[in-house]
Amino acid sequence: MFVARSNDSNQIYLRPIRRIVIGALLVLCFGVFMLWRIDSPRVERFRAALIDQVVPGFDWASAPVRKMSNMIEDFQSYNRIYEQNRELRRELQQMKAWKEAAVQLEQQNAKLLALNNVRLDPKLTSVSGVVIADSGSPFRQSVLLNVGRRDGIRDGWATMDGLGLVGRISGVGDSTSRVILLTDAASRIPVTIQPSGQQSLLVGDNNPSPLLEFLEDSDQVRPGDRVVSSGDGGVFPPGILVGQLTQGPDGRLRVRLSSDYERLEFLRVLRSHGTEVIRDIGGLIAPEGAADALRAEAEARAAAEAAEAEAAAEATTAPDADATTETAQAGGR
Repeated sequence: MFVARSNDSNQIYLRPIRRIVIGALLVLCFGVFMLWRIDSPRVERFRAALIDQVVPGFDWASAPVRKMSNMIEDFQSYNRIYEQNRELRRELQQMKAWKEAAVQLEQQNAKLLALNNVRLDPKLTSVSGVVIADSGSPFRQSVLLNVGRRDGIRDGWATMDGLGLVGRISGVGDSTSRVILLTDAASRIPVTIQPSGQQSLLVGDNNPSPLLEFLEDSDQVRPGDRVVSSGDGGVFPPGILVGQLTQGPDGRLRVRLSSDYERLEFLRVLRSHGTEVIRDIGGLIAPEGAADALRAEAEARAAAEAAEAEAAAEATTAPDADATTETAQAGGR
């Protein structure tokens, strides 16, 4: 009961105060409005003095407005960046789709060429495959391709991405094949360092930059030299770009690979056909069986030349015999 009476008494006192405050604000607003509407030099000077005194002290009041304005601008900039990023992601996805379509068209073209028995230079042909899995182990550097024995893949063939040599085929299935990378500890390939022509062995050690071992003369090479496959041993075709020579933190010579191992999506398997084995001396000049053919051709040519020479000799002696006969007849007369 007492609480209800105290609330009523508070309401009685608050209502007049509220009315007075509202009335004072209305009068103040009306006075400011009239002050700014009066066109008089004295009032103009008063307004200027009032602005000079009041406005500098209201910087703290404009700070939240500036903060809010900066936040709005930052949000708009972030929104623009987000839209641009989304657009770039969409374009990248389209480019990946186009790349995949190009690879599929290349595979289809290779199959159609095979069906039509079109013979191309074996050194210029390749089979493209998609990387479907990797080893996922720091001690095994390899990837799995979606091409295999049915696509004509053979063990030991070289693989490349769009920049340089990646590794070699090590294990072939019917529809998949394993590629051991150059960085694997089991990888050993002979290379040539250009322009010095020094021969060396590229040895993988599970490091992004494999080692160079058994270098002939280290004084003739410099960091930045071009490293290509040498073709020794008949495993890889010669002249395939491997990377650039560099010096590791330990002072040992290494090769910075040209292939992008962080983004191995598509690989090209190079068809490598072994060189012809020479079994005899004649085979160095001509294939087997060609030596006999060449010998028979030479004998036939020699016989033809002899026959021509004999015919020419008979043709030259015949006029002399006719002249002798005519002389003898004239003497008889």
